Amino acid sequence: MSYRIEGIDFLILSIIAVFAGAFINRVIPLLKRNNIPDAVTGGLLFSLVITLVSSHWGLTVEFDMRLRDILLLVFFTTVGLTAKFRLLLAGGKALAILLAISMMFLFLQNATGVLVATSFGGNPAYGLFIGSISLAGGHGTAIAWGAEAAKAGLEHAEALGITFATFGLIMGGIIGGPIAGRLIKVNGLKPEGELDTIKTVAEVKEQYHPTKLEDILKTVLIIAICIQVGDLVNRFLFSTGMLLPGFLTAMLMAICITNGAELVKFKISERAVSVANNLSLQIFLVMSLISMQFAALSEGVLSAVIVMCIQVTLITLFTMWVVFRVMGRNYDAAVMASGFAGLGLGATPVAIGNMNAITSRFGPSPKAFLVVPLVGAFFIDIANALILKFFLALPMMEGGF
Repeated sequence: MSYRIEGIDFLILSIIAVFAGAFINRVIPLLKRNNIPDAVTGGLLFSLVITLVSSHWGLTVEFDMRLRDILLLVFFTTVGLTAKFRLLLAGGKALAILLAISMMFLFLQNATGVLVATSFGGNPAYGLFIGSISLAGGHGTAIAWGAEAAKAGLEHAEALGITFATFGLIMGGIIGGPIAGRLIKVNGLKPEGELDTIKTVAEVKEQYHPTKLEDILKTVLIIAICIQVGDLVNRFLFSTGMLLPGFLTAMLMAICITNGAELVKFKISERAVSVANNLSLQIFLVMSLISMQFAALSEGVLSAVIVMCIQVTLITLFTMWVVFRVMGRNYDAAVMASGFAGLGLGATPVAIGNMNAITSRFGPSPKAFLVVPLVGAFFIDIANALILKFFLALPMMEGGF
């Protein structure tokens, strides 16, 4: 017997799951300390409950995924709308260097994943899901590429991606602080002064100004245009034999629009974009987790732990021997190293959490808080997409996905 959960019912269930996840994270300090998203906690819990109930009663539960697919496009569009070239220039040389280092690491992370997947006798394409798709990319990227992989016949790719994205969040929050702490103590580092912030008075006022209905409607319109134009571009590219994921073309259109808007002095509300980003990510993520097959996620836990140890070792060595040294071997570089560990295994909030822990103990590092969030907010997603397309184009990937 089968039971289908339709759109509005699925939405209600998903929002309840987010609140449940928030409650669990509050009462279990370990989850909160490691920045586990409320949607992940609630989504995994509800997925487990649905799996147990359906197994006990012999039910096959199906979900209406149309809203989730739209939210996927909205999320990546909002990522593109924050990718302003002026911020790249404001970060200066340090931002360019860290971005270059990040691209080098993404390549190594994927190469490691492909080698491990091959050694386990699996499809090399699975290596990308134990690489930057899940770790540097996070849950949203894992689910997005998982949908593309499923179309190509890679079974359980989405569940594999979610597994490693979750492990990555935990490990990224665990190793960042110890790495930076050791670098600071061994090298006798101290804060080296202040760095002027790039925020203007107008931008500070905007941060605390109430969001107007006009700004919200304008943002919704821009997001819809980006998605629609991205779809048209994707159809054109498909007709020429080139296929890109829909979320990627929507993000690229958003990048073009937000930077074009800056040239003509057309203001896009950053707060409205931020709200749309958080809302779409939370609901999209919890919908994906609730609807997945929990049994597929729980399979191969031992293998996942082994692979995770390999990836953690890689980023630890890379952070200490490359990031710290190339960024200047000073206090700011040590703080950036803690943030980089969070970015490479988890997400921007994990990186910021790591840096907060270090600076609250050893002293401020404005430079690190300028550069690392800029790389993590959008540049690393763009770089990740480019490197993933490179790997998928390799002959060993059997045509990719």
